[in-house]
Amino acid sequence: MKYIQITVFYFLVIFLLLGCRKSVKKVVDKESENTGSYFLVEEWPKLSKNHVLGLPSGLGIDSNNNILVFHRANRVWEETFPEDKIQENTILTLDKQTGEVLKSWGANLFIMPHGLEIDKENNIWVTDVGLHQVFKFNSEGELLLTLGEARVHGDDSSHFNLPTDIAVSDDGSFYVSDGYYNRRIVKFSKDGTYLFEWGKHGNKRGEFIVPHGIDLDNLGNVYVADRENNRIQKFDAEGNFITDWNNNDTGMLLSVVIDNKNDYLFAIDLMIQNDTIPKGSDIFRFDLNTNLQMQFGRTGFYDNSTSMYHDIITDDEGNIYVADGSDNTIKKFRIKKSE
Repeated sequence: MKYIQITVFYFLVIFLLLGCRKSVKKVVDKESENTGSYFLVEEWPKLSKNHVLGLPSGLGIDSNNNILVFHRANRVWEETFPEDKIQENTILTLDKQTGEVLKSWGANLFIMPHGLEIDKENNIWVTDVGLHQVFKFNSEGELLLTLGEARVHGDDSSHFNLPTDIAVSDDGSFYVSDGYYNRRIVKFSKDGTYLFEWGKHGNKRGEFIVPHGIDLDNLGNVYVADRENNRIQKFDAEGNFITDWNNNDTGMLLSVVIDNKNDYLFAIDLMIQNDTIPKGSDIFRFDLNTNLQMQFGRTGFYDNSTSMYHDIITDDEGNIYVADGSDNTIKKFRIKKSE
């Protein structure tokens, strides 16, 4: 119980500031601005005064490569979640080129937004850690499926305890990272029937402290950002451990995303000094065997030591988008092409 209290305190300190091991075998050079590197796209997105973001907790991308953002509006993370739902719209669709808002909805639905996923049919999946629930909507915002019991936490096949993220397979089955207390990955069938789960609290293979982000590759392998263990774990579709990458030198691993077009694994971290002072985030690129290829952000050419990334996605052109809780923005990085 004491350990749980310490973990929760550590988590709360970080998010109040927001408003909300396999060792590395080689040193990756700091990224410089040359061909194959990434640069920040200035003045993106273009939001009007009617669309002010709260902390952006989840990102997704639809079949048109437009960006969906799940944000907390005026809601901040508190030790006890409020009972009332957020009155403002919490889900935005942004134009992939201009960043202008194409659609806005999600008012009076959520208590504490967290993860967001878009499946191949453009259905929108989200987790609410305040409600302890997972929701599936169609692209028009119509509710299709609800899992979990509102405001009731648990660790059985029909309850969650602060679920963090979702990953959907091509066949419609899906995985939920659950989450801050249950420390498990749960798989469900397309219709939401419980199939199986794996994981418990710990730092051994197949164990988690906070499974915070999750994604799948084209083979159905499962990648989990195991946040407080500072690592990425890779499993097969049945939850069998394959490999991992331990982040011994920098901060907590918060999220992962697979670029299945180029067979890249991307991840983001957050470094906290003395458990209280944010020192910025990095973006990592790996191959699908978790071999580190590139690292930039806090340690590279993009000079923003105060960044606090919470989620990451990529589009089919190789651009990277991150949800930055330090200033409640979405940042877009474009890969530099050869002249």
